[in-house]
Amino acid sequence: MLPCGAVLWRRLLRKRWVLGVVFGLSLVYFITSTFKQEERMVRDRNLLQVQEHEQPIMWKVKFSSGNSSQLSNQCRNSVQGKLLITDELGYICERKDLQVNGCCNGNVPSTKLYSCESCLPNGCCSIYEYCVSCCLQPSKQHLLERFLNRAAIAFQNLFMAVEDHFELCLAKCRTSSQSVQHENTYRDPIAKYCYGEYPPELLPV
Repeated sequence: MLPCGAVLWRRLLRKRWVLGVVFGLSLVYFITSTFKQEERMVRDRNLLQVQEHEQPIMWKVKFSSGNSSQLSNQCRNSVQGKLLITDELGYICERKDLQVNGCCNGNVPSTKLYSCESCLPNGCCSIYEYCVSCCLQPSKQHLLERFLNRAAIAFQNLFMAVEDHFELCLAKCRTSSQSVQHENTYRDPIAKYCYGEYPPELLPV
């Protein structure tokens, strides 16, 4: 035999006005939750817009001439090239001319400093190592600073991680979404490594 409380509860649930009250309360809760979520989204969007327009991104890139390598007699370099290597001082050399300290041998005739070979006037190059070497020219500092000041939010995670001119050039010369169109073809399949402010120009089809 069912307890009295259970019987009364079942009888109440059978009444339409009780179901109406339950439905009404559920509807009010749903609408309130939706409005609160919308308010949060609008507030977050407004905050992001304020940060974008009023607070410049605090890039930590150092452009000081005289990197730590000059003190320790060690060089960082572009590492992955099979034939060519660029060190952080701006020298580009054949891999066989790379010294044990990671620096290019500047006494070898084929070693070049700040070479823009294979690079176009728009700052796009056909060989990655030349892109890095050209980008390391002291005269490119203002161009890179302009790019950083205009960099899209999408690139913050990439460029906020770099700490100096060399790391910036390594990152900037790598192909990225700016180098491609339709997500699967290069805008310029020849000069696809760019240190310039703008993406490669679209080649005529």
